[in-house]
This record gives sequence, C-alpha cells and structure tokens, in this order.
Amino acid sequence: MNQFLLAANAAIQSNLILEVALLLSAGYLMSRLSKKLHLPYVTGYLLAGILIGPSVLQLISSETVARFDVITDIALAFIAFQAGRFFNLKILRSNGRQMVIITIMEALGAAIIVTLVMYFIFHLSLPFSLLLGAIGCATAPASTIMTIRQYKAKGNFVNMILQVTALDDAVALLTFSACMAVVQAMDTGVFSASVVIEPVLLNLAAVGLGIVGGYVLKRIITEERSEDSTLILSVIVILTLSGICTAINVSPLLCCMCLGASYINFSKNQRLFDQLNNFTPPILTLFFVCSGMHLNLSSLKDAGIIGVAYFFIRIVGKYIGSYLGGKLTQAEPSITNYLGLALIPQAGVSIGLAALGQRLLPPQYGTLLTTIILSSSVLYEMVGPACAKLSLHLSHSIPGSEKEADMHKNIVLPKSVPHKS
Repeated sequence: MNQFLLAANAAIQSNLILEVALLLSAGYLMSRLSKKLHLPYVTGYLLAGILIGPSVLQLISSETVARFDVITDIALAFIAFQAGRFFNLKILRSNGRQMVIITIMEALGAAIIVTLVMYFIFHLSLPFSLLLGAIGCATAPASTIMTIRQYKAKGNFVNMILQVTALDDAVALLTFSACMAVVQAMDTGVFSASVVIEPVLLNLAAVGLGIVGGYVLKRIITEERSEDSTLILSVIVILTLSGICTAINVSPLLCCMCLGASYINFSKNQRLFDQLNNFTPPILTLFFVCSGMHLNLSSLKDAGIIGVAYFFIRIVGKYIGSYLGGKLTQAEPSITNYLGLALIPQAGVSIGLAALGQRLLPPQYGTLLTTIILSSSVLYEMVGPACAKLSLHLSHSIPGSEKEADMHKNIVLPKSVPHKS
C-alpha cells in the first residue's frame, strides 16, 4: 500500500495536469459524501484538501500547494465580482444605512472582543492583540455564497448576508490599517500620517478602478455580443483588474466587488452573472480544495489554547456585534437573531493580512499569528457552511423551509390514550 502511494505521489507531482485532475476528483467525490451527510459541498471540498494534502496522504506536496496560490487569487476575484451584484442601488436605498451599521458593528464586535481577551486574559503583547483583533474583522464570503447557491436561498436575509460579507472586507482592511499604524508608532515612538493615509488612498484608487472597469464592461458587452464573447471579455476585465491590484499590493477583493457593483448598476443586466455562475464551479472547487491543503495538522499544537480561544471568541464577537447592530437599526428579527451564524468563515483576506502582520511583530509572535489564522481559517471554513445553512433554515430563506415550519406548527397531536392496567 505504501509503495502504491509513493508511486502515485511521484507520478502526480511530475504532472501539473494530473494534479489539477486529482484536486477536482477529490473535491467531487467528497462533495458527494457531504451531500449524503446533509452537509454543504464546501465542507467536502475542504476535507478533500486535508486528505490529499501534505498533512495526511501527501499526494500533493507543500511546494505544489504554493504553486496553486494563483488559483486562490483567480477564485477570489470571481467571488468578489459576484458579490458586487448585490450592491444594487435600488436595494441599498431601502436598507443601505442598516447594512452599513450592522457591518461595522459585527466587524468591530469581533475585533474588540478578540483584542481584549488576548491582552487582558492571555497577557499577550498589545501589538499582537491589536493585529489579531483587526484580522478577526474579516469574513470570507466564498463558502457562504456557495452554500446560498447550493440551497437556492433567497430573500431579504440572503441579501443582507451578501451585502454585509461584501462590505466586511473593506471594514477589515481599514481597521487593520489603523491598527498597523498604532503598532508601528509603538515601535518607533512616533505616529506617521503616511502609514494611515497611504493604504486609504490605495484602497480608494482600487474602488475607483473597479467603478471605471464596470462602466467599460457595460460599454463593451452589448446585446449583440455572443455568449462566448461576453464571457471572454468579462474574464479579461476581471483578471486584469485583479492583476493590477495585486501588483500594487492592494487587495483585489474591494476592486472586483466595485467592478461587479458598478456593472450591475450601469447595465441593469443579470445575464453576465448567470453566465459566470456556470463558468466558475471548477475554479471554486479548486480554491476550496487548495484551502484545505494549506492546513498543517501539526501546527494546531503550536497554536494551543490561544488558537482555540480565538476560534470561539471571534464567533461570539461576530454574533454579539450583528445582534446589537440589528437591534440598533430595528432590523427584521431573522436578521437580528441569525445573521451572526452566517458570518463565521474566514480566509483569503485574513491570510493576506496575517502575512503582512507577521512582518511587524517579533519572530515568535509573527509565527503564532500566522499559525492561528491559517489553522482557524480552515476550521472556520469547515464549520461555517453548516452554520450558514442553519441560519438560512431558521430564517426560512431556503425554498420549502417556511412551508415545512408551517406544517410543523399546524400538526395536531392526538390526545393521549389512558393506559389500561
């Protein structure tokens, strides 16, 4: 058996095409298993990555995992573009203020609770606590969007999830930039305005680039274009903007979200988004399998009780923040009570911010920061889809769930029959 695995390992790692085929095959097979267990597909994809990755069967080496980082960048660009469609101005005019307040509350709720617990209970350094708290703001929309698509969920609750998770990364980036300025000032003894202003200006430039890109996309994609030409042109624009942002060290998520948002508002056309829905499943499967492969099971020991604490207190912070935001804005009960359950996943942006934060901290704290974020991100991606499914069910956003709930309410239990002795 060992000789077979070694031979398979050598054959696969010598051929990139076979590696891609293995990732897709493992993801597909595990998604079938997760379906039988009534779990979201995303959970199966992540388990597939862990199974074939460096930590278990080692069919894919650590070096090969690093080579697939480009898949992550491409997938996140498409995910962000799709999330942008939900920034329709008609919808935002009706609940835009509510969405912004809830997003700020849930993001800062996680940041504040994580920072306080790490500093006052675990007695870790203030710079480490601030950066970990800021990274805790981020919510990854990918697995939640996949879960929503899988169960064909829709309604006000779903719209709020998608808008909050889309805006959440912008709040996380701004919060991290502010904390980074504080940490650098603590090291040097002086505050530098450029440390705060430069990231803000770069992110504003990314927003502007996305808006311009959306207008350009609207102009070049006309009704006369064939579906093939429409798909090719849209992929060109999405990848170009993502590449530009990566080159200037700005998260492409914000830019691609603005690209999708500006396109839907300029064109009022959903056809392109529907086409991309049919184009992206293999890319998203590769992305989630790759995310699972990044988890080094031995690194969980290094994170220890601190990593476990971060895993739970961030969830608590997200839930409390979204609950208070819902109460403050008098949101629907379903949004107030269940939105926090859909905000658990964390990957992509958080991993990038952890790499940046590692440079600002002493080696031992920098390693601890990245270990906590990498390990917890994969665990969040495994737990998150199930919690998102639960929130969709409780809010009656899944077709048939409300009908099922009404049936349970209308069941009349038979009167108990006296027991005859």
